[in-house]
Amino acid sequence: MYLIKTPWLLKKLYPQLIWNKSKANRCIYLTFDDGPIPIVTTHILNILKQYNAKATFFCIGDNVAKHPDIFKQVIDDGHTIGNHTYNHLKGWKTDNKTYLDNFLQADKILNTPLFRPPYGRIKRQQIHDLQVARPDIKIIMWDVLSGDFDINLKPEACLQHVLKHTEAGSIIVFHDSLKAYERVKYVLPRALEVWSKAGYEFRPLTP
Repeated sequence: MYLIKTPWLLKKLYPQLIWNKSKANRCIYLTFDDGPIPIVTTHILNILKQYNAKATFFCIGDNVAKHPDIFKQVIDDGHTIGNHTYNHLKGWKTDNKTYLDNFLQADKILNTPLFRPPYGRIKRQQIHDLQVARPDIKIIMWDVLSGDFDINLKPEACLQHVLKHTEAGSIIVFHDSLKAYERVKYVLPRALEVWSKAGYEFRPLTP
């Protein structure tokens, strides 16, 4: 069970987290979690380039260590990098010290103030610990969850969900992972086509 659109109450409970950007500009903020991964990340980069779209990639440190060439391509293409821990740890099931150490391990490679907790699961104490360890940190959540990770979700339905719930200022979660590949490679170019015709820009999140 997951929600495509983040409820306003959740945003209110965690105001120190970033859920969306200003609606004043016609901008959409595409984000991709869990990479870099061969074939998948490269395909996504090619799609983004076709639409002159910039995005933010929340990278797993271990994947960066395994695929430095793809990581370099993400940066060279002008996208922004975010920390997604070194081993994709779920905060609710991880003790605070291990969580912080794993973040810091990834930070040595990524060196970015942008952070997204895997699964969107993080304890209040972990938020505090990260803010102490890296005072310039920005913890990025989302207001639209594409559901591309759901192997039971048809690509057409995934596209409909994204188009229905996205608006100016939306931060959207996609995944550059093997699990999401079937859906994201279908949804992304079609959504970008619709949004481009509607006059939206696609900007990366900034540190």
